[in-house]
Order: sequence, then structure tokens, then C-alpha cells
Amino acid sequence: MSKLYFRFAAMNAGKSTMLLQAAYNYMERGMQVKLYTAKLDTRHGVGIIRSRLGIERQALIYDKSTVFDSHLLGRETACLFIDEAQFLTLGQVHQLHRLAHVGAVPIICYGLRSDFLGMPFEGASLLLTLADDIEEIKTICACGKKASMNARIDGDGQRVRSGEQILIGGNSSYIAMCPDCFYGSPR
Repeated sequence: MSKLYFRFAAMNAGKSTMLLQAAYNYMERGMQVKLYTAKLDTRHGVGIIRSRLGIERQALIYDKSTVFDSHLLGRETACLFIDEAQFLTLGQVHQLHRLAHVGAVPIICYGLRSDFLGMPFEGASLLLTLADDIEEIKTICACGKKASMNARIDGDGQRVRSGEQILIGGNSSYIAMCPDCFYGSPR
């Protein structure tokens, strides 16, 4: 039975590393996979999934107009991987859930659960509702506690507490924090 999986974490937990490793495991066994990443994530170039460890792979891109259906996959696809899944629309999450069950293809999504204000991303919110298997990937705050929040920082390392939900920036713009530091830190 195929499932829709959601692997979520705060920034810098190794989501992309885990995605690339899981995809490699399929490919090493001679199976075909499809990798997608959000078109708006241009940190390493368009259509590149890159780990902080330096490994990377070319991926297809998705945006709000992408329709995830069996025609997109092709018959030989053994697994579909989606990076930056927080940027999926509600409709796309429904498409992926249906595709996993009707199309019998495992779909593994990796992404953030919430933004820098502690608000849910649309795609992540519905993935938490519909995914058949949900796993939190752990990372730690600078204080040593488990980080589950994302804080935006400016060029001087100071905490940003307002602004647009989506600002692509990676390590230079965001840090993972535990809830205690997120709500109490003067950063």
C-alpha cells in the first residue's frame, strides 16, 4: 500500500539530506524516482535540491500551477519526493494524497511546519492533516534544547519579528529555536 508521508522539522535539521539519501536508496536498486522542489526556492539555482553537507541533485520544479497526477509521474516512477513541501497549495496536497492511494506511488514530502512567526504554512498544515505517516526530524536550538520553531534574522543576526511569510534565505536568514528561546529570546 502506498502512502503520503510528511517529514517536517525546523530549519537546519537535515531534511534535504534525508530526501537525497532516500532517493539514492531507490536509485541504487535500479528504481526510478522523481524529485521536485519549489520554483521559488532559488538559493542554489532553480531546480536544485542541495544539502548543507554539499550533496545536491537536479530536480523538477513545482509552482502553484503544477498539477500532480499520474501523467506527471509516468509508469516507471517508484517514488515521488518533494522538497520544500510547505509551499504546496491545499489543492496540490489533496492531489498528492489521492495520487499516493489511487496511483499506488509512495510520495514523501519534506518541509517546514511553520514560518518565522510560528504560523503554519498552507501546504504543511494540510500535510499534517492528510499524510498517512508523519515524522518530525529533530534538530537543536543554540541553547541545547529541541528546536521546533524558525526565527528570521537580519544581516546583523538580529531577530526579525514582522514581514512577509515567505523570504527565501536559508542559513543566512533563519535559525532553528526551541519554544523557550523563540518566545523569550531578545535576539
